Amino acid sequence: MKHMEGTSITDSQEQEFWFNTKTMQVEVGRQVLALYRVGPFASRTEAEHALETLRARSEQWSKEDLED
Repeated sequence: MKHMEGTSITDSQEQEFWFNTKTMQVEVGRQVLALYRVGPFASRTEAEHALETLRARSEQWSKEDLED
């Protein structure tokens, strides 16, 4: 099955970085159940900062909810 021209779905997924909340490690591709995955991220560095990103987004959403 092809995802994009010349790239299979598996090839494109291998380029995705995920943060595993169970092991607290960055993984390449979908290696665990979605329950333990955060992402995908475009780079390893972005995935390494997944928890910080989630915290910041959560704070922003909370502020927006208070404003509504």
